[in-house]
Amino acid sequence: MKIRKAEIKDIARIGYLLHQVNDVHADGRSDLFIHGKRKYNDDELVDIITNEKMLIYVAEEDMVLGYCFCILEEAKGDNLYPMKSLFIDDLCVDEDVRSTGIGTALYRYVVEEAKKLQCDRITLNVWCLNESAMKFYQKMGLVPLKIVMEERL
Repeated sequence: MKIRKAEIKDIARIGYLLHQVNDVHADGRSDLFIHGKRKYNDDELVDIITNEKMLIYVAEEDMVLGYCFCILEEAKGDNLYPMKSLFIDDLCVDEDVRSTGIGTALYRYVVEEAKKLQCDRITLNVWCLNESAMKFYQKMGLVPLKIVMEERL
C-alpha cells in the first residue's frame, strides 16, 4: 500500500468514499445528514487538492482505498499560547476493506507529516454516533479536548 498526497485523478474515488462517510452519519443522525449526499462536490475537491493549507492524503493499492483530509491551522490570541495544529477534517477507509490496517497506516502517516510541518498537535472532531470511529481514534492515542453539547427543540 502507498500513501501519498491526493491528485485530481483521485476525485472520483474520493467522492465515492465521501458518500460512504455521509451515509454512516445519515444512518445515525437523519435529522442532520441527508442520505446520498456528500460533504464536498468535485469542484470543491479540486480547490482543496490545490490549496496549500488543506491537504488530502490517500492510501492506494491499485485504487484509492482511503483518504484523510487535513487542514493546517495556527491559533493565536491574547489568552492562548501560539500553536500550530493539523486538523483532521475527515478520515475514511472504504467499507469493503475496513479493519485491515489502512486507517491506522493513514493516521500514522498524517502524524509524521504533522511533525514535518512542525505542528504541535493533531486535532479532529468525531460524531458521537460513530462509535467505531471514536474507538479507532482512542486506539490511536487521541483523548477528548472539548465536547459540543446540544438540546434538540
